[in-house]
Amino acid sequence: MTAPASASALRIFAGTTEGRLLCEWASGAGIPARAYAATEYGGELLGELPGIEVHTGRLDEADMERELSGARIVVDATHPFATLASGNIRAASLAVGARCLRLARPVEALPKGVVPVASIACAARFLSENPGRALLTTGSKELAPYTRVADFAERFFVRVLPLPGAITKCIDAGFSPSHVIGMQGPFTRELNEAMLRQVGAQWLVTKDSGTVGGTAEKLAAARDAGARCIVVARPAEGGGVLSLREVEDALLREFAR
Repeated sequence: MTAPASASALRIFAGTTEGRLLCEWASGAGIPARAYAATEYGGELLGELPGIEVHTGRLDEADMERELSGARIVVDATHPFATLASGNIRAASLAVGARCLRLARPVEALPKGVVPVASIACAARFLSENPGRALLTTGSKELAPYTRVADFAERFFVRVLPLPGAITKCIDAGFSPSHVIGMQGPFTRELNEAMLRQVGAQWLVTKDSGTVGGTAEKLAAARDAGARCIVVARPAEGGGVLSLREVEDALLREFAR
Protein backbone atom coordinates (compact mmCIF):
# COMPACT_ATOMS: atom_id res chain seq x y z
CA MET A 1 0.00 0.00 0.00
CA THR A 2 1.63 3.24 -1.13
CA ALA A 3 0.61 6.76 -0.15
CA PRO A 4 0.45 9.58 -2.73
CA ALA A 5 3.97 10.79 -3.40
CA SER A 6 3.46 14.28 -1.96
CA ALA A 7 1.00 13.37 0.78
CA SER A 8 1.41 14.99 4.20
CA ALA A 9 0.75 13.45 7.59
CA LEU A 10 -2.54 15.39 7.80
CA ARG A 11 -5.52 14.47 5.61
CA ILE A 12 -8.78 16.44 5.58
CA PHE A 13 -12.06 15.32 4.05
CA ALA A 14 -13.28 18.78 3.32
CA GLY A 15 -16.66 18.66 1.59
CA THR A 16 -18.25 21.28 3.86
CA THR A 17 -17.84 24.88 4.99
CA GLU A 18 -16.08 23.63 8.12
CA GLY A 19 -13.68 21.60 6.00
CA ARG A 20 -12.85 24.61 3.85
CA LEU A 21 -12.30 26.78 6.94
CA LEU A 22 -10.01 24.13 8.43
CA CYS A 23 -7.97 23.97 5.22
CA GLU A 24 -7.61 27.75 5.23
CA TRP A 25 -6.53 27.65 8.88
CA ALA A 26 -4.00 24.84 8.27
CA SER A 27 -2.54 26.75 5.34
CA GLY A 28 -2.18 29.89 7.45
CA ALA A 29 -0.68 27.90 10.32
CA GLY A 30 1.92 26.37 8.03
CA ILE A 31 0.59 22.83 8.47
CA PRO A 32 0.65 21.03 5.11
CA ALA A 33 -2.31 18.78 4.33
CA ARG A 34 -3.91 16.75 1.60
CA ALA A 35 -7.60 17.61 1.28
CA TYR A 36 -10.32 15.55 -0.36
CA ALA A 37 -13.45 16.76 -2.14
CA ALA A 38 -15.91 14.34 -3.72
CA THR A 39 -16.63 16.58 -6.73
CA GLU A 40 -14.77 18.98 -9.00
CA TYR A 41 -17.05 21.74 -7.75
CA GLY A 42 -16.09 20.97 -4.16
CA GLY A 43 -12.44 21.14 -5.14
CA GLU A 44 -12.97 24.53 -6.75
CA LEU A 45 -14.52 25.85 -3.54
CA LEU A 46 -11.35 24.93 -1.65
CA GLY A 47 -9.35 27.10 -4.04
CA GLU A 48 -5.58 27.26 -4.11
CA LEU A 49 -4.07 27.38 -0.64
CA PRO A 50 -0.33 27.27 0.12
CA GLY A 51 0.60 23.88 1.52
CA ILE A 52 -2.78 22.30 0.75
CA GLU A 53 -2.91 19.66 -1.96
CA VAL A 54 -6.44 18.92 -3.20
CA HIS A 55 -7.71 15.59 -4.49
CA THR A 56 -11.11 15.57 -6.21
CA GLY A 57 -13.26 12.53 -6.90
CA ARG A 58 -15.05 9.90 -4.87
CA LEU A 59 -12.99 7.15 -3.23
CA ASP A 60 -14.01 3.55 -2.74
CA GLU A 61 -12.79 1.63 0.31
CA ALA A 62 -9.58 0.41 -1.35
CA ASP A 63 -8.80 3.88 -2.73
CA MET A 64 -9.35 5.43 0.67
CA GLU A 65 -6.95 3.08 2.45
CA ARG A 66 -4.32 3.72 -0.20
CA GLU A 67 -4.81 7.48 0.05
CA LEU A 68 -4.61 7.51 3.84
CA SER A 69 -1.47 5.38 4.06
CA GLY A 70 1.17 7.34 5.94
CA ALA A 71 -1.32 9.70 7.62
CA ARG A 72 -1.01 10.51 11.32
CA ILE A 73 -4.26 12.41 11.64
CA VAL A 74 -7.36 12.25 9.45
CA VAL A 75 -10.09 14.87 9.87
CA ASP A 76 -13.59 13.91 8.80
CA ALA A 77 -15.30 17.21 7.99
CA THR A 78 -17.93 15.70 5.70
CA HIS A 79 -21.60 16.71 5.71
CA PRO A 80 -23.68 15.76 8.79
CA PHE A 81 -25.79 13.47 6.59
CA ALA A 82 -22.85 11.74 4.85
CA THR A 83 -22.97 8.76 7.20
CA LEU A 84 -21.62 6.26 4.67
CA ALA A 85 -18.60 8.44 3.91
CA SER A 86 -17.92 8.97 7.62
CA GLY A 87 -18.03 5.24 8.26
CA ASN A 88 -15.58 4.57 5.43
CA ILE A 89 -13.23 7.28 6.67
CA ARG A 90 -13.21 5.83 10.18
CA ALA A 91 -12.59 2.31 8.88
CA ALA A 92 -9.78 3.40 6.55
CA SER A 93 -8.14 5.46 9.29
CA LEU A 94 -8.19 2.47 11.63
CA ALA A 95 -6.77 0.21 8.91
CA VAL A 96 -3.74 2.48 8.35
CA GLY A 97 -3.20 3.30 12.04
CA ALA A 98 -4.17 6.98 11.80
CA ARG A 99 -6.06 8.97 14.41
CA CYS A 100 -9.47 10.09 13.09
CA LEU A 101 -11.06 13.33 14.31
CA ARG A 102 -14.72 14.05 13.53
CA LEU A 103 -15.36 17.76 12.94
CA ALA A 104 -19.11 18.22 13.41
CA ARG A 105 -21.45 21.16 13.17
CA PRO A 106 -23.04 22.34 16.42
CA VAL A 107 -26.61 21.16 16.93
CA GLU A 108 -29.11 24.01 17.27
CA ALA A 109 -32.62 24.02 18.70
CA LEU A 110 -35.42 24.23 16.15
CA PRO A 111 -38.16 26.86 16.60
CA LYS A 112 -41.74 26.05 17.50
CA GLY A 113 -44.02 25.16 14.62
CA VAL A 114 -41.43 23.08 12.79
CA VAL A 115 -42.36 19.48 11.97
CA PRO A 116 -39.36 17.31 12.93
CA VAL A 117 -39.06 13.95 11.17
CA ALA A 118 -36.53 11.15 11.44
CA SER A 119 -35.89 10.62 7.72
CA ILE A 120 -36.82 11.65 4.20
CA ALA A 121 -39.16 8.65 4.09
CA CYS A 122 -40.93 10.06 7.16
CA ALA A 123 -41.14 13.49 5.51
CA ALA A 124 -42.75 11.93 2.43
CA ARG A 125 -45.18 9.98 4.60
CA PHE A 126 -46.17 13.18 6.43
CA LEU A 127 -46.78 14.95 3.11
CA SER A 128 -48.91 12.06 1.89
CA GLU A 129 -51.21 12.70 4.86
CA ASN A 130 -51.22 16.50 4.62
CA PRO A 131 -52.27 18.37 1.46
CA GLY A 132 -50.47 21.25 -0.22
CA ARG A 133 -47.57 21.96 -2.50
CA ALA A 134 -44.04 21.51 -1.19
CA LEU A 135 -40.58 22.79 -2.05
CA LEU A 136 -38.13 19.93 -1.50
CA THR A 137 -34.57 21.00 -0.66
CA THR A 138 -33.16 17.66 0.53
CA GLY A 139 -31.09 16.91 -2.58
CA SER A 140 -31.26 14.50 -5.49
CA LYS A 141 -30.02 11.29 -3.88
CA GLU A 142 -33.19 10.27 -2.03
CA LEU A 143 -36.09 11.15 -4.30
CA ALA A 144 -37.78 7.73 -4.30
CA PRO A 145 -39.83 8.25 -1.09
CA TYR A 146 -41.40 11.40 -2.52
CA THR A 147 -42.45 9.63 -5.71
CA ARG A 148 -44.65 7.28 -3.67
CA VAL A 149 -46.90 10.20 -2.68
CA ALA A 150 -50.06 10.55 -4.77
CA ASP A 151 -49.85 13.42 -7.30
CA PHE A 152 -46.20 14.03 -6.36
CA ALA A 153 -45.36 15.31 -9.85
CA GLU A 154 -47.94 18.06 -9.46
CA ARG A 155 -47.53 18.84 -5.77
CA PHE A 156 -43.74 18.84 -5.35
CA PHE A 157 -40.98 21.13 -6.63
CA VAL A 158 -37.37 19.99 -6.22
CA ARG A 159 -34.39 22.31 -5.71
CA VAL A 160 -31.04 20.66 -6.44
CA LEU A 161 -27.53 21.61 -7.49
CA PRO A 162 -27.33 22.75 -11.14
CA LEU A 163 -25.34 19.68 -12.15
CA PRO A 164 -26.33 17.41 -15.06
CA GLY A 165 -26.38 14.32 -12.84
CA ALA A 166 -28.66 15.91 -10.25
CA ILE A 167 -31.10 17.23 -12.85
CA THR A 168 -31.17 13.85 -14.60
CA LYS A 169 -32.01 12.08 -11.34
CA CYS A 170 -35.01 14.36 -10.86
CA ILE A 171 -36.31 13.82 -14.40
CA ASP A 172 -35.75 10.07 -14.19
CA ALA A 173 -37.68 9.99 -10.91
CA GLY A 174 -40.71 11.48 -12.65
CA PHE A 175 -40.44 15.20 -11.93
CA SER A 176 -41.15 17.44 -14.92
CA PRO A 177 -38.55 20.08 -15.85
CA SER A 178 -40.98 22.81 -14.78
CA HIS A 179 -40.85 21.40 -11.24
CA VAL A 180 -37.03 21.16 -11.03
CA ILE A 181 -35.00 24.16 -9.84
CA GLY A 182 -31.28 23.88 -10.44
CA MET A 183 -29.43 26.45 -8.31
CA GLN A 184 -26.30 26.68 -6.21
CA GLY A 185 -26.57 28.24 -2.75
CA PRO A 186 -26.10 29.74 -0.32
CA PHE A 187 -29.62 31.19 -0.55
CA THR A 188 -30.74 34.28 1.29
CA ARG A 189 -33.93 34.44 3.31
CA GLU A 190 -35.44 36.68 0.63
CA LEU A 191 -34.61 34.32 -2.23
CA ASN A 192 -35.99 31.33 -0.35
CA GLU A 193 -39.19 33.25 0.33
CA ALA A 194 -39.49 34.27 -3.33
CA MET A 195 -39.16 30.62 -4.42
CA LEU A 196 -41.80 29.47 -1.97
CA ARG A 197 -44.20 32.13 -3.20
CA GLN A 198 -43.37 31.44 -6.86
CA VAL A 199 -44.34 27.76 -6.61
CA GLY A 200 -47.19 28.35 -4.17
CA ALA A 201 -45.69 26.06 -1.52
CA GLN A 202 -47.41 25.43 1.78
CA TRP A 203 -44.49 23.24 2.90
CA LEU A 204 -40.70 23.45 2.75
CA VAL A 205 -38.73 20.24 3.38
CA THR A 206 -35.12 20.60 4.49
CA LYS A 207 -32.41 18.71 6.30
CA ASP A 208 -31.20 20.01 9.65
CA SER A 209 -27.87 21.17 8.25
CA GLY A 210 -27.30 23.94 10.78
CA THR A 211 -26.60 27.62 10.29
CA VAL A 212 -23.81 27.13 7.75
CA GLY A 213 -26.12 24.83 5.78
CA GLY A 214 -28.70 27.58 5.37
CA THR A 215 -31.35 26.11 7.68
CA ALA A 216 -32.02 29.38 9.50
CA GLU A 217 -32.68 31.23 6.23
CA LYS A 218 -35.10 28.53 5.11
CA LEU A 219 -37.02 28.57 8.40
CA ALA A 220 -37.33 32.35 8.36
CA ALA A 221 -38.37 32.38 4.70
CA ALA A 222 -41.06 29.78 5.29
CA ARG A 223 -42.46 31.81 8.15
CA ASP A 224 -42.53 34.95 6.03
CA ALA A 225 -44.19 33.12 3.13
CA GLY A 226 -46.84 31.52 5.33
CA ALA A 227 -45.45 28.02 4.79
CA ARG A 228 -44.42 25.40 7.34
CA CYS A 229 -41.10 23.56 7.55
CA ILE A 230 -40.56 19.83 7.71
CA VAL A 231 -37.04 19.26 9.04
CA VAL A 232 -35.21 15.95 8.64
CA ALA A 233 -33.15 15.28 11.78
CA ARG A 234 -29.42 14.63 11.54
CA PRO A 235 -28.17 11.09 11.97
CA ALA A 236 -26.86 10.52 15.48
CA GLU A 237 -23.14 11.27 15.70
CA GLY A 238 -22.42 9.53 18.97
CA GLY A 239 -19.56 10.69 21.17
CA GLY A 240 -16.19 12.10 20.29
CA VAL A 241 -17.25 14.87 17.92
CA LEU A 242 -15.22 18.08 17.95
CA SER A 243 -15.78 21.72 17.06
CA LEU A 244 -13.62 23.55 14.55
CA ARG A 245 -11.66 25.20 17.37
CA GLU A 246 -11.11 21.88 19.12
CA VAL A 247 -9.79 20.30 15.91
CA GLU A 248 -7.45 23.25 15.36
CA ASP A 249 -6.11 22.89 18.91
CA ALA A 250 -5.54 19.16 18.39
CA LEU A 251 -3.64 19.80 15.16
CA LEU A 252 -1.46 22.43 16.81
CA ARG A 253 -0.53 19.97 19.55
CA GLU A 254 0.32 17.33 16.95
CA PHE A 255 2.10 19.39 14.31
CA ALA A 256 3.36 22.58 15.99
CA ARG A 257 7.05 23.00 15.42
